[in-house]
Amino acid sequence: MNYSKTKSTKRFSFDITRNSTAHKAGGNSLTISTNPSTDSGYSVGQTSLVMTVREAQALQGFLNEQFGYDVDGQVG
Repeated sequence: MNYSKTKSTKRFSFDITRNSTAHKAGGNSLTISTNPSTDSGYSVGQTSLVMTVREAQALQGFLNEQFGYDVDGQVG
């Protein structure tokens, strides 16, 4: 089963792609891309970072820990 979801903000685009039958590298990934700046914002040019779902889950755990969120999404 394929799954793809995109979320964009003014500065970033987030895209997750999952394929439950994929057995090759890159079949399940998270891409974070900077959007071109239309003003004097922080983004210069366009850059993207691609990580595996496992790496993204490690990042999520780190951010949740640092921002004080528990597993239920509550701020601690």
